[in-house]
Amino acid sequence: MSIRLRLTLWYSGLLAAVLAIFCILIYIIVYQNTVGGVKSRLITEAEKIRITPTVDWSGDYDLNARSMFAFDATIGIQVVSFLQTKEGSVSKSGNLAASNITFPYPAYEKVAEGYRQVSIGGNPFIIYNKPYILNGQLVGLLQVGAYTDKESGFLSQIRFVLWIAGLASLALAFVIGLFLARKALRPIEKVTEAAELVQSGSDLKLRIPGESQDEIGRLTRTLNHMLERVERAYNVLEESNTAQRRFVSDASHELRTPLTTIRGNVDLLEKVWTETTAGEAADERGTAVAKPRLSLAEREALSREALHDISDEARRMSRLVNDLLSLARADAGYVVDKEPIELLPLVEEAARRAAFLPRNAQWIVGSLDKLAGIRVVGNRDYLMQLLFILIENGFKYTPAGEVRLEALRQGDRVGLSVADTGIGIAKADMPRIFDRFYRADESRGQTAGTGLGLSIAKWIADMHRAALDVQSSPEGGSRFTVWLPADFSERPDYGIMEASVRPAVPGAERS
Repeated sequence: MSIRLRLTLWYSGLLAAVLAIFCILIYIIVYQNTVGGVKSRLITEAEKIRITPTVDWSGDYDLNARSMFAFDATIGIQVVSFLQTKEGSVSKSGNLAASNITFPYPAYEKVAEGYRQVSIGGNPFIIYNKPYILNGQLVGLLQVGAYTDKESGFLSQIRFVLWIAGLASLALAFVIGLFLARKALRPIEKVTEAAELVQSGSDLKLRIPGESQDEIGRLTRTLNHMLERVERAYNVLEESNTAQRRFVSDASHELRTPLTTIRGNVDLLEKVWTETTAGEAADERGTAVAKPRLSLAEREALSREALHDISDEARRMSRLVNDLLSLARADAGYVVDKEPIELLPLVEEAARRAAFLPRNAQWIVGSLDKLAGIRVVGNRDYLMQLLFILIENGFKYTPAGEVRLEALRQGDRVGLSVADTGIGIAKADMPRIFDRFYRADESRGQTAGTGLGLSIAKWIADMHRAALDVQSSPEGGSRFTVWLPADFSERPDYGIMEASVRPAVPGAERS
């Protein structure tokens, strides 16, 4: 049984109970007013009658009733005398005698004042019984009866009208209740339809209409918010799966290239040191031996070249594996250990080491005075790696010109800027430069790299709550700026431990 039908039945049952009580109350009120009027008339007529005992010509006692004439033709008067016999003798008014109707009366022992509703010959009557007591003894019974066919017909019509009206109201209420229940539960049906569509996976953008302020509206809004979250989660999962597939594909491609080179060089070494020529020569004992196609010096030169290629590709694979490990840590939610560190010594160390990197551009270190006394909460090794990624990128994409390192200050943030005069970044490539394995078409094949450096740099910046700002133009020149939040907390006292002495940077002035 559906909820709609159950609600309608409950509503109809409650309405039926209310209607029954209402109809019963109406009928009781009408009945009391109708019958009460008849009873009042009977009492009025009974008070007009005077009963006295008399002695007839034979000397027997009997009852004489005066004024046994009613002005209303529907009222009849009857007197029952118990003076001569306990069964009683009856005398009636003229209208009763004319109609040959005798009111039934109770036995002598059961005579009592009150009303009775009886049917005589199929005709309804209400009879008022009033005992007559003489010297403490029951001697007679006065009966005043009214013909109530009109009142009975009226009450019958009232019952008929109440039954018809009640049943019609109940049927109408059932139909209207079914309609209203269907309309009220229509939003729930829409919720069910939407849930079925979402379950089938047809459209996660589906939303349930309805902005009412009732419970259904609240349920609708809650489900819409839930669908939004499910859609976002699904989109994130889909993007993650797509990125993972692309990551695996690109990683396989990047690993296949050095492996192919290493395998080719290994095959070359194997051939160089095992290959023999078709010509033959005799040894000291005169035995024929195969004569090598290459001389020993040529084989050594080829071997050194092959080993050099193997070493380069092995280093390249090592860097790629390290980068993949860093990105895997990022995906796994790895949190780096951080502590307050002085920023100036770290940047000076990075600048000193960068001078020894292979490059064609000029390396310029600008003023770093704005870093004096500035501390940041971070990991020294990862911040160093971040700077080296930016500096190496500058060297890589600047075949001629200069790469400059500068320090900036903006409120409570400190910036480390690496600017170059290299090939620049196209506007279309800017949104994707931090994607894994992504390399601009202009640089792909011209510069070595895996396309993972900036992805790692972005992860390190995020771990330090830093912003990584990029400015570039296709005409040439790029600027990468890392904005780190400065740490202004008080330095802890050293206590019994002495502060470590920072080694002096070569070329720096001593105070």
